[in-house]
Amino acid sequence: MKRREFIKLSGVGATLAIGSPWLSAADAPAAKASVIAQPMREIPVIAEADVAVCGGGPAGISAACCAARHGAKVILLERWPSVGGMATNALVNIWHTSDRTKQVITGFIQEAIDRGGRFVRRMADYPKRPETHEFDSTGMRVVLHSMLKDAGVRTICNVMVVESVRDGDRLRAVVVDTKRGRKAVCGKIFIDATGDGDIAANAGLPFDFGRPGDGGVQGMTMMFRLRGLDAAAVKANPNEADRVFALMKKLRNEGKFPQFLEGAALSYLRSPRDPVVSYNMCPVAGNPLDEEELTRISAQAREQVYAYVDLWRKEMPGFEKAEVEQMGFSLGIRESRRIRGLKTLDAQMVVKAVKQLDAIGHGFWMIDIHDPKGTGHTTWVDQKADMMPPVGDSYHIPLGMCLNSQVPNLAVVGRCASATHEAHASVRLQSHCMVMGQGVGTCAAMALQGGMDMAKVDIGKLHTQLRKDGVYLENVPEVPSGQL
Repeated sequence: MKRREFIKLSGVGATLAIGSPWLSAADAPAAKASVIAQPMREIPVIAEADVAVCGGGPAGISAACCAARHGAKVILLERWPSVGGMATNALVNIWHTSDRTKQVITGFIQEAIDRGGRFVRRMADYPKRPETHEFDSTGMRVVLHSMLKDAGVRTICNVMVVESVRDGDRLRAVVVDTKRGRKAVCGKIFIDATGDGDIAANAGLPFDFGRPGDGGVQGMTMMFRLRGLDAAAVKANPNEADRVFALMKKLRNEGKFPQFLEGAALSYLRSPRDPVVSYNMCPVAGNPLDEEELTRISAQAREQVYAYVDLWRKEMPGFEKAEVEQMGFSLGIRESRRIRGLKTLDAQMVVKAVKQLDAIGHGFWMIDIHDPKGTGHTTWVDQKADMMPPVGDSYHIPLGMCLNSQVPNLAVVGRCASATHEAHASVRLQSHCMVMGQGVGTCAAMALQGGMDMAKVDIGKLHTQLRKDGVYLENVPEVPSGQL
């Protein structure tokens, strides 16, 4: 598919003209597919900003707020009706901040925890596990939007970014679908926080997809919550939990029951969860970039949830009146495109707790790969020592994994940042993505103030600012030149 060329760009209230795309027979998805040719058209510019953040999940919110707090005029574009991304819409309501001895992810995420108030609770065994906080996804929708508002970020939900408009090596605008037709948003710096790397890929940046060999991406999960459990009855029947779990495995192996994450399922049967806690046990596999396939596996996952609950209601004491309180608006998607950056985080950097000159924060989670074939198996259950940093240690998340060599005014944050399949399985956590967001958002504002590209920002000065803003940033090697 030929890329749209940038033709003309004028200020707010004017129009942006771009060439039209077309498909040749060779480029078409199917050999006999028909094509539609569009004449050149003018697209109204509805907004312009210093920094345009595309994607309103945890990474995008962090980037937008931190850029705005440092003086940038920021607009955030989100495809769903509310901000929060997987945290609010997919019920992935857990944050990880500890290296198993102390909290090492602070800064913006700690602000979100503090602002969350009654919607966030710290786990009783904090900080002995990486998992440290659970939150009410519904309440955090309000909190996160308020944080954007207070930072002065102009937030527009219900718009889908569909096109990246380049002028040579610069990104000049993104085109969004609205209910009133296609519109354009212009900016000086763009931050791709879409999760799937949509803006960067559309701008022509190279990317990797899935694991080497078959290209399989990590399995996805439909999160859900239950109500109506009799906790006392459940805890009084531990042997019944083992029996029901064995029955689930038997039926699954006979092809009469869906796949499930075994360790999680057994835990839920033995210990009923508070309604705020999401059940993370319903796996499916597929290509999250194929809309039709994503539709199919999302429907499949919802059916699987009810298969679990129906069996539990029939077989497990205490679950007789269990009902599905809520399911994710979306599947929890772990992996798709990984945009190639100036640096690529790899497995050895993770497990050896490697420190980086251009660190913007810390990471500590293990290489947690959910089976791309959808069996529900995850390397987390193996708990192998060589799959995660040592207790009390952490690796550095480098700025370079968010920047690239082709479009200097475009950065990526979140799970689409540059990493191998294995390292991605660690750095994809929401807390780690928020580290990227804060680092890149702050860097973007400093770049604008200095009239330079993000890769040219003095990394020592960025470190100083991040520490002032509450970021835990330790054991950083000396920077010889002051720049990347």
